Amino acid sequence: MGDQIGDWATHIARAELSCTLPRRWAHTQGVAHRAAEVSQVLNQDASLLVAAATLHDIGYAPRLAVTGFHPLDGARFLRDEHRADERLVQLVANHSFALLEAEERGLREDLATEFPLLEEPLLVDALVYCDMTTTPDGDRTTAQDRVAEIRSRYGDDSVVGRFIRRAAPEIFASVERVEAALAAQPR
Repeated sequence: MGDQIGDWATHIARAELSCTLPRRWAHTQGVAHRAAEVSQVLNQDASLLVAAATLHDIGYAPRLAVTGFHPLDGARFLRDEHRADERLVQLVANHSFALLEAEERGLREDLATEFPLLEEPLLVDALVYCDMTTTPDGDRTTAQDRVAEIRSRYGDDSVVGRFIRRAAPEIFASVERVEAALAAQPR
């Protein structure tokens, strides 16, 4: 895939997020930066991770928010308007345990049918790591602090609050697996 897909992803994300949702754009840039940092554990999928990180929240763009569930809206946009790579679309659709949130929203079957989970655990974990160790402003954080921030921002009784409480153990496990893979890399 190489740098071309990264440039394309940045162009799309900037066009959809930078003016309408500047804070989401800052988060997106931070997640993409984190992906570039950890991509060495993925070898040939490094550029795919960076592209997925860059596009993971594209579904928040106001013109794309059809269902109000950003992973599904973003994946449909990438598939339908851009004929994006299937693995990239699956990563965007399922990032950070989106299936659990889809369940809370009554959209589990839609998400699972249209965009099956990618059976590449380290790649999936790496995207979770990048998203869940980046603040809304694009800064580095811990997964524990990120989950606490999401709960605080949305409230525990909201759809997102219920989802993030359910997903937290899985998020923390993904982050630990990526940290272990990074630690095992030769220096």
